Amino acid sequence: MVKSCIPKEGQSIKIQSYKHDGNIHRVWSETLILKGTEDVIIGGNDHTLVTESDGRTWITREPAIVYFHSQYWFNVICMFREDGVYYYCNLSSPFACDEEALKYIDYDLDIKVYPNGKYHLLDEDEYVQHMNQMNYPKDIDLILRRSVDILQQWIEQKKGPFAPDFIKVWRDRFHKLRTK
Repeated sequence: MVKSCIPKEGQSIKIQSYKHDGNIHRVWSETLILKGTEDVIIGGNDHTLVTESDGRTWITREPAIVYFHSQYWFNVICMFREDGVYYYCNLSSPFACDEEALKYIDYDLDIKVYPNGKYHLLDEDEYVQHMNQMNYPKDIDLILRRSVDILQQWIEQKKGPFAPDFIKVWRDRFHKLRTK
């Protein structure tokens, strides 16, 4: 996967998540690009069709801002619910883009952050199972473990997508671009 075409602001793209073995994991049918650079892609979606690897589909329930970075092994989904902002953080490869979609490899581990700032590491059993099944290299395991630490620091320091002004700026931008 080569970063051959960075999506432009206002463009609608697909997001494709893969597993380490190259199989498709999940596809979001459309995300509106709010910012696209070589390093960072920020998008927004709401009531978006999601297709799972087994063909099942579902629709996202609330507006969300998605954050991808080319230098970090995680991405962040900021979901706006009635009781506040929830974050779902996927430990993953850095993003890549092509004409088809924004793409990344999902490495099972997730961190869920609640509106009160508390967070939990999820899916450790699934990670160990897939690491053994798909033979994740030791260096990938080390990178992902280090990335969990970085992500926890960002959460605790309210850095990047966890900063209160991030949410306000990008939620407002999403609303403006959607209503154009």
